[in-house]
Amino acid sequence: MREKLYRGYISRGNNNNANDNKEIIGKIVSLRDQRAKLLGYANHAAYTVDVNMAKTPETINNFLMKLWNPAIERAKKERDEMQAMINSEGGKFKLEMWDWWYYAEKVRKAKFDLDEAQLKPYFKLDNVVDGMIYVANKLYGIKFIKRTDLPVYNEEVRTYEVQEADGKHIGVFYMDFHPRAGKNAGAWCTGFRSQSYKNGEKITPVVSIVCNFTRPSGDAPALLSFEEVTTLFHESGHALHSLFTDGPYRRTSRSVPHDFVELPSQIMENWASEPEVLRVYAKHYQTGEVIPEELISKLEKSSQFNQGFETVEYLAASLLDMDYHTTDSAGDVLTFEKASMDKIGLISEIEPRYRSTYFTHIFSGGYSAGYYVYIWAAVLDADAFDAFKQSGNIFNPELAARFRTLLTKSGSDEGMVVYKNFRGQGPSIEPLLKRRGLN
Repeated sequence: MREKLYRGYISRGNNNNANDNKEIIGKIVSLRDQRAKLLGYANHAAYTVDVNMAKTPETINNFLMKLWNPAIERAKKERDEMQAMINSEGGKFKLEMWDWWYYAEKVRKAKFDLDEAQLKPYFKLDNVVDGMIYVANKLYGIKFIKRTDLPVYNEEVRTYEVQEADGKHIGVFYMDFHPRAGKNAGAWCTGFRSQSYKNGEKITPVVSIVCNFTRPSGDAPALLSFEEVTTLFHESGHALHSLFTDGPYRRTSRSVPHDFVELPSQIMENWASEPEVLRVYAKHYQTGEVIPEELISKLEKSSQFNQGFETVEYLAASLLDMDYHTTDSAGDVLTFEKASMDKIGLISEIEPRYRSTYFTHIFSGGYSAGYYVYIWAAVLDADAFDAFKQSGNIFNPELAARFRTLLTKSGSDEGMVVYKNFRGQGPSIEPLLKRRGLN
């Protein structure tokens, strides 16, 4: 059954029928290359990333391969560990790609004795919101004032006025947490009004984060998985970026390179998992008991679990994206994809996160030659947070002030210049390798 489901999943758009995408992909790749050459670029990737922090496809490919080598070695060890479990259980078969998640969870339970059901009671939605506000206040001194007198687009939406420590108005922040009919799935940050100036007067932003967390049930409030906790912190990071942005021109105040845009969001996830912060907001919804140190320890130890696999499947998709957009013709799409994966040595037990025929990010979603940006930003956020950790204070006021300046002036100069102004140096990949256990 695992194999049947998995093969169905990876065969989307690749069934040689009216909905097959292979021919369409070939046309897209060719037309993008033609457009790039008309504009004076060597290929579509060179055209796309010229405005990004990375600047060139060569820089991106070198960057991805620096991560690939330690990640694939870690993934091979994870594979061997799962094969050993299969053997110990008397299974007489080789681990296949459709077996990975099933056995990964069995290994996780055996190694860390951590069950999501143990954590959820400590992540009541209201408490997690309080934890996010606590972090924003500790870092930037800002206040979130609950408002019930402002218009909302749905009665479930929570509304806050965000103020400086002295009460000066910054903006309005909506939070929309639960699924309902007509609402899109997923989680995102959006804006109803962006920061701008009119006749010399500052127009303050109106920002919203939208999620789809499970509703309260019976006597139990809305309880989040830890993944959902990090999602809330992540989207709030985007919101803070929008709230802090300040500049006289729309183009420079809000526009940042594609490989910079996830830095403000991903860095907030770091505080969500810090023991010091968990002790503030992770409280049992029935007893009020602070999350036990034993669970915090298990959460910390399991944070690097399966990171070889997760990094490899992502990097494989990123490298496939770059290959498509540095060629003038893909030819047979399946042959092209296989050659791309063989070139980097992807093991048979792992597929790229997205196969070509349903890789909507790069063929219809605005991430062509840009799927790499998530891990580029992960290097930035790990390096930036490492500055706080190395200082001995995860709320270091001097660093927090510099990071707020980064958020405020993020579009005012080249992305790498803005980052170096905060960090004092270029980003290192070492903190990310350490965080994922790949060093």
